[in-house]
Amino acid sequence: MTAQRVGIIWNPSKTTRQELESGLTRAISAAGPDTEVLWFATSEDDAGQGVAAQAIAARADVVVAAGGDGTVRAVAERLAEAETETELAIVPLGTGNLLARNLEVPLGDVPAAFTRALTGQARALDVGWLEIELAGGPERHAFAVLAGFGLDAHMITETDDDLKDKVGWLAYVESMGRALAASDPLEVRITADGQPHDGHRVHTLLVGNCGTLQGGFNLLPDADPGDGELDLLLLSADGAAGWLDTMRNMVWDNGIKRLATRGKVAESSESATHLRVRSLRLELEEPRVFEIDGEDLGEATRVSITVQASAVWVR
Repeated sequence: MTAQRVGIIWNPSKTTRQELESGLTRAISAAGPDTEVLWFATSEDDAGQGVAAQAIAARADVVVAAGGDGTVRAVAERLAEAETETELAIVPLGTGNLLARNLEVPLGDVPAAFTRALTGQARALDVGWLEIELAGGPERHAFAVLAGFGLDAHMITETDDDLKDKVGWLAYVESMGRALAASDPLEVRITADGQPHDGHRVHTLLVGNCGTLQGGFNLLPDADPGDGELDLLLLSADGAAGWLDTMRNMVWDNGIKRLATRGKVAESSESATHLRVRSLRLELEEPRVFEIDGEDLGEATRVSITVQASAVWVR
């Protein structure tokens, strides 16, 4: 196998270098003895963007993000921004591990994840870019999985696994109910791909590059990490009837029924709307906290989102 230079970006709050070196041994034997390993630790001041730039400057063939969703997002952001040929790989060490789940990277098995990182074939990964007006000024961030407000992905990924083992998808109702209670519906003006849409009154808006969350829950059934588009979900459930319609849409229309009929387009309902977009502009009637890949950015009323197709090559 061709020699390669590997930059490992690891989060010291998730693991130690010694533990990673132990898991790396088997992968190097599979990748070949000519593998050169460079180590870069994240810090409170550098979530991963800065050390990713160092790895790129060191001409790493692949950068391995060893950490949680925040580390993966930060590294992917820098790779996309640099438009580099350096590839991305993941050793998932967080709670959600959302991108790793969608790419079927081995979870809870560091040696297996490293083996894939060093020997796997790379595929194109789109990246979403979010521009947001915050109290401290405008900011621009990339996301690899989800962005939005309301019933956020983080709440869903924190669904009690023991409860899910006992009652299946009903465990998500408890998680969704807690999130809904904290957010009332509001008017949102939406411009998708340059075209204005009729006014929407929603409590949740999520736009994503990947659709599968913890426990196998498929929130965005059409999402494809490399199709050059983002998938938009609007939820407007109000009261028991609205929630029943939402759950029917997610669990039946875009879950069991979709699998049985091999449907390829997510169905909308009275309380759940699905769209596919390349660009999005949002204007909210009042501030909401926006989130990217499980990270809160702060409150805003104006947000723009675009997709960078094939921004990163990921193993």
